Amino acid sequence: MWGAVVGFFRSQRWWILRLVALPFQLLTFAVVVFFLVRLIPGDPVLTVTGNQATDEVYARVQEQMGLSGTIWDQLVAYVSSLARLDLGVSLLTQRALADEFSARLPATLELAALGLVVAVVLVLIASYFTVFRPVRVLAPMVKAYSRAAGAIPDFAVGVLAIFLFYATLQWAPAPLGRLDPFISSPPQVTGFPLLDVVLSGDAEATGSMLAHLALPIAVLVIAHSAVLLRILVAQLDAELVRPATLFRVSTGASPGAVVASVYRRALPPVVTMVGTTFGYLVGGAVIVESLFSFGGMGQYLTEALAGADLTAMQGFLVVIAAVSLVVFLLVDIINMLLDPRRRPGTTEVS
Repeated sequence: MWGAVVGFFRSQRWWILRLVALPFQLLTFAVVVFFLVRLIPGDPVLTVTGNQATDEVYARVQEQMGLSGTIWDQLVAYVSSLARLDLGVSLLTQRALADEFSARLPATLELAALGLVVAVVLVLIASYFTVFRPVRVLAPMVKAYSRAAGAIPDFAVGVLAIFLFYATLQWAPAPLGRLDPFISSPPQVTGFPLLDVVLSGDAEATGSMLAHLALPIAVLVIAHSAVLLRILVAQLDAELVRPATLFRVSTGASPGAVVASVYRRALPPVVTMVGTTFGYLVGGAVIVESLFSFGGMGQYLTEALAGADLTAMQGFLVVIAAVSLVVFLLVDIINMLLDPRRRPGTTEVS
């Protein structure tokens, strides 16, 4: 029995070890966030209460912010609360942060995930018609766009898109939420707005939400897909002249098999970058939500920053870190499925 368990662990350790390390990585980040928040200059309690606050009010807010007692008492209380999945209470709304985030964060993650899916699909299509079936006009444009990686900020693209497609051409609906004003929101089932409206079976609401999402998703894709496209095109160009590709061609493999083989070997660096891009997209989604009045975490964080709600900001950083670590875990697993030589215990990595 024990030998079977050891054998299973040895064969599957390439993903088990990543899974076991996840809570320790999150704990490390949470401790870093804890000390970073306390390095903010000034007295955060007075920022919230004002200089005229009574000792009783000051002590209550100080306890709510987790700033009472010694620094080590605060750290122990903070880690203990996280172990119970207790992120604290928002100073602005006096609601548990877990409730605040469960009501707002899914919408932000859904927008970021939609942007990522659309970006990946378009990058795969554009790379194919740039490397394998180059179109005379398209290929130079795609390569020029890929060189603009990181030079196009979300905010600038969003403002330009609203001005052009809403204010000037009036092709897009007003940037005033996810639904037209006369359409009621569907009942919340999953917390993800688009998924909930699809599950509701309301065709009118679904069409309205898709119309309102089209421009924000386009903004995220334009701002963040260039780097993915640049890496993928470069990897495909390199893999085309590798001995493995030339050998497949010489053996008479079908064009589809050759293309699939080249993509499989070119994708690992791109998959790694997709994980990083998702983090950028979450930040971009927060900005885009504010521009298009989507509510979500964009509006909440704007209010938290204005009100110096350090508890909310600290909780948000920890939750986003947890989401990012899960994404990076999936990235590692996908990469090791694409190329088993990347798994622990192998000595050669292509």
